[in-house]
This record gives sequence, structure tokens and C-alpha cells, in this order.
Amino acid sequence: MSSYISLNNLQRQFSGVTILKGITAEVLPGQVIALLGKNGAGKTTLLETILGFGFPSGGEATLWKINATEISGNIKQRIGFVPQQDELLPSLTGKDHLKLFKSFRTHWNQPLVDKLIAEWLVPMDMHTGKMSVGQRQKLSILLALAHEPELLILDEPVASLDPIARRQFLQQLVDIAADENRAVIFSTHIVSDVERVANQVWMLRDGVLVYQGGLDELKESVVRVTLMSDHPFTQKITWPHLIKQKNSGNQAQLVLEHWLPDMERQLAQDFSAQVRVEYLSLEDIFLEMNP
Repeated sequence: MSSYISLNNLQRQFSGVTILKGITAEVLPGQVIALLGKNGAGKTTLLETILGFGFPSGGEATLWKINATEISGNIKQRIGFVPQQDELLPSLTGKDHLKLFKSFRTHWNQPLVDKLIAEWLVPMDMHTGKMSVGQRQKLSILLALAHEPELLILDEPVASLDPIARRQFLQQLVDIAADENRAVIFSTHIVSDVERVANQVWMLRDGVLVYQGGLDELKESVVRVTLMSDHPFTQKITWPHLIKQKNSGNQAQLVLEHWLPDMERQLAQDFSAQVRVEYLSLEDIFLEMNP
């Protein structure tokens, strides 16, 4: 299966500060990737570099095997993008924007546009300068979806949406994800939304991709383990893949990644303790891996 995006040791620097640190990854058709990271982790820089908005300081980013900074207009027709800060023109109405964007597209799904306008209650006769932030964000997303792109990239697309609008948008992502010839990357800090739609997770921490893989695999591989002993726990545990340890009286609480079920028996033997294993929600995993 040919990749839509390929990143090879991708690096990006600004004013001598390295923002992206050797990222290697690929995006395949059918994947819906949630890009997670704290503010300042490098999410926006990564998405903008993937799209060719800036030159890598090292490594490469390619779209359909073409360098991201050299893609043609035909390739751009296959991409939809929603930036974190919209670039709508305040003097134009929603209808004006639709007309403008449609003039640049070789494909346009008007029935989808009409459906989303009605469902999302986008005020198309209003100038965007008078729209609320949430209304502008809905319009930006609509404009990115209208030409049914093969690759959809969204930077914090739900940040300004109310809960109902978020649910409607996420349902639209589910519909897009049902098409195995399309791929989506969306960054978000609302981790609870990810589990509804994503099948892949990229976790970015200080410019490093500390996890990339399946959502279900991630949830199975990171656990919180409680060791219960007859004696106070004072030792520092040096098990591999230990993320965090907290001793409290006769108990030690550990957070481990790359968990395998037979590790439970090994921990009980090594520390002469009872072992309780707790599988975590994605939000808890995110918090544990991003202290």
C-alpha cells in the first residue's frame, strides 16, 4: 500500500532552537491519526512542515512521494487543510467564500456542502468578520471538506466548537474515515474526542514522536500497576519501560509502557508483592506520558 505522507528523520529549527527532532513516520490511506501533544510540543510546526509551508532543517517530508515544498497544483487539489487560526476574509460572506473556493477546485460536492450548512447552522449570508469564532471554524472546516480531499489535515479543528458542533463534526470525520482511500490527521488537546474517531495516534513530546501506532495497541500497552507488600516500599524500581513510580507505605504505584500480561507474574516474584493491574483511558495515558 502506497503512503500518502512519508517523513524521514524530519527536523525543523527556528532561530537555533530545534522544534522537530528526527521524526520518521508515514500516513496510509484509511488512517485517521490523532496528533496529541501539550502546547509547544511542535504539533502545528509538524503539520505545516508536512504541507510544505516551510523547509525542513534536516530529513524530508514527501506527499505522494514528492517533496512537500515542491508539490504541484494537482497534488494540492487532493489535500484539505484547516489551520489553527482561520484565514477567512472578513469582508466576504460565507456564500462569497464558497464561490471563491469552488472556482479553484476541480471537484466540488455541492450536496455535501448544502447538508453541512443546514446541519451546522452556518450563517452563509453573514460577513465572516461578524461571525463568532465557532461559526468561522465551522465554515473553515466546510471549505476544507467540500472538494472531498484524499488527505485532510486539521490543526485543532474543534477548539472553538461547542459540544453539539463538536459531535456533529466528529460524526463527519467518522463518515470520511469509512472511505478507505482517504486519510486524516487532526491535532487536538481534547483527548476524549480522539477515541470516537481515530484509529491511529501520534504522540509528540518536545518535538519527538514518543508513540506512533494503533489506538487500541496504545491502550493495551500502557498500564498502572499497584504493588502491595507486607513491608514498606522504599526502593527505587529499575524495571525497563518504567514511566513513573510513587511509593506510599506498603504500596508502590508504577506506570509502565510496552506491557505484556506475563509481566504481572514477574513483578509479583521480583518484589514478593501482590499485583493489581489497571488499564488506562487515552486521557490518562496522555497525562502519564506528558508530565
